[in-house]
Amino acid sequence: MPPTPRLCAVIPVYEHQVPVVRVLAAVRACGLECLLVDDGSGPDCAHALAAIASADAAVGLLRLPFNQGKGAAVRAGLLAAIERGFTHALQIDADGQHALEDIPRFLAETRSSPEAVICGRPLFGPETPRTRLYGRQLTRLWVSINTLATDLPDAMCGFRVYPLAPVAGLLGRARLGRRMDFDIEILVRLHWLGLPMRWIDTRISYPEDGSSHFRMWLDNALISRVHTMLFFGMLARLPKLLARKLARRGSWHAAA
Repeated sequence: MPPTPRLCAVIPVYEHQVPVVRVLAAVRACGLECLLVDDGSGPDCAHALAAIASADAAVGLLRLPFNQGKGAAVRAGLLAAIERGFTHALQIDADGQHALEDIPRFLAETRSSPEAVICGRPLFGPETPRTRLYGRQLTRLWVSINTLATDLPDAMCGFRVYPLAPVAGLLGRARLGRRMDFDIEILVRLHWLGLPMRWIDTRISYPEDGSSHFRMWLDNALISRVHTMLFFGMLARLPKLLARKLARRGSWHAAA
């Protein structure tokens, strides 16, 4: 890793032309260049994003020809960041649910641990739908099975910073999920590669003026599918994962 990471932000956008203005302002206030990825939004959002990008040379705009899902938009943004020579990318949602005041904490952690994935560990308020919480608990169980580890407290939070060198290799080898399953799959696969991960507690809210594009039946089916695929991927890597687990346990005992 270079001594000084070159950071940008990747923001997937689908019909969030209003809340993305506040998100972008917070990102730019931290001095980051930004890549907005329009995931096939309608004309109102498309025109608004074009105006935003034309007003700031540090804001790039990518537009997917049709709506493909959050994962596809993030993937396009990460690939564009790699092509532009960035070493790290902050992923943050456009709908305002992430705590924008925590962005400097993520960037500071990246600069102190540039080899690591910096992940948000969400703190939920009382307004959070119970179904979302139950789904995250189930995903956490599956992730612990598929990594043979308990050090991934949340694999669904899309507030994180990626080191782009290992991500580039991973995106070149694997065909990752294109919707809400992307966040889970990329984190599990990066864990399989042995990347260190740092966790930052961060508040998650559901703004009244926001809108969720989580499709209950479709996205839950895709998430179930990715857990199943990762399970068989874990079985193929079982000797390596067990050896790593035993090595870590040995190192902990030695340190104690």
